[in-house]
Amino acid sequence: MARFKLFRYRKPSVNSLLGVTRVKRTVKRKSGWNAVTRLTRAPINIKRTVLRRGSYYSGPMRFWRWLLGKR
Repeated sequence: MARFKLFRYRKPSVNSLLGVTRVKRTVKRKSGWNAVTRLTRAPINIKRTVLRRGSYYSGPMRFWRWLLGKR
């Protein structure tokens, strides 16, 4: 469950405020587009799952990556 944040890091886009994003997501879900693209997105999703389970996105790891920087 997501935690409630008092302040957002980024301001919402105009499309999000107008509800365009929600309509587009609903259309894609009802048309079956997500089911079709699930196969093509599988490698990216697997990589993201492995990184998440390996604690790549945890606080200490994010700090460690910031400390080392990109070399």
